[in-house]
Amino acid sequence: MKEKKLLPWSIISALKTQHVLRPPTLTALLIALMVVSVIVLDSAGVSKLLSTNILGIQPAIAQRITPSDVWQQVYQQLPEFPRENKYISKETGKVAQNNTLVSRLIRYHIYTKERSAIYRLDWKLTLADYLGANEIMYDSSYPGNDILRQNPIEGDRAAIARLNRSQRDALVQVLVNIFNPNSQNTLAPTSNTTPSPSTSPTPQPPQRSQQGGAELLK
Repeated sequence: MKEKKLLPWSIISALKTQHVLRPPTLTALLIALMVVSVIVLDSAGVSKLLSTNILGIQPAIAQRITPSDVWQQVYQQLPEFPRENKYISKETGKVAQNNTLVSRLIRYHIYTKERSAIYRLDWKLTLADYLGANEIMYDSSYPGNDILRQNPIEGDRAAIARLNRSQRDALVQVLVNIFNPNSQNTLAPTSNTTPSPSTSPTPQPPQRSQQGGAELLK
């Protein structure tokens, strides 16, 4: 009689242990894999977004523009801009003609200082570095020091110092236009506002003052 009473309880306890230790179903595994894949893809997208935001370039523009090709476009628009490309390559022992002042300035701006490439202010800060009016430039980290026999930093700073203000502004505007084509008309408002002071009727105040002076003399 005791064995007959204990038999149902042992069966119930065995069923409970099987329910607790039952392996996860296929649906649960699929859900877990989907959650992990979403997290991985999301983190990858964030990293790509951060990499493009460092340069300040929109993803669509970044796919069309590479900093290594920009210097050629700059010299096409500014053919008189100094090239400073007479330095000897350590690897070949020949003149590195493609290692120009503009190419080194772009690499310094984007990779060394990690500044935005679509804003005029950031490029002006870089030029201020060359002029010794902003942040310190270090010889060891300057572009070209590792591949050229002579560090071009002093020659580049001297070349930038020889430029006048209009030449530096033209360089900044060309760089911004290349990296951000939507900003090509940024100089239009300033050019339209410059003639306005000359056309304003300035002779009226002197006439009034002269009349007032004449009345005082009377």
